[in-house]
Amino acid sequence: MALQSEVTRTDTKGNVWGPKQKITVEEAIRVGTINGAYASYEENLKGSIETGKLADLVLLGRDPLKENPSTLVTIPVERTMAGGRWRLSHKFPPNHFTVPSKRAASP
Repeated sequence: MALQSEVTRTDTKGNVWGPKQKITVEEAIRVGTINGAYASYEENLKGSIETGKLADLVLLGRDPLKENPSTLVTIPVERTMAGGRWRLSHKFPPNHFTVPSKRAASP
């Protein structure tokens, strides 16, 4: 719901709040990832998919950049990864994907 409300500036009841503060879907994704990590001083740990960072992400059933903003909340989450491990799957059998370890071992 956060993504949709950032883009449409509407709440669950359809009320519009600050319509001039609407942002694009791409901007909203950045708010919840890279910018959020920066705001909490964790940009070296999370916020983007890079070697050495936590692998916390979701695999969505549809592309939010191609979705009607008013239906973003209906996009299904197909899989959830936390700490480099698949934690939840609605569509794929266990071990469908091979996931590398989240951090290299220290010397």
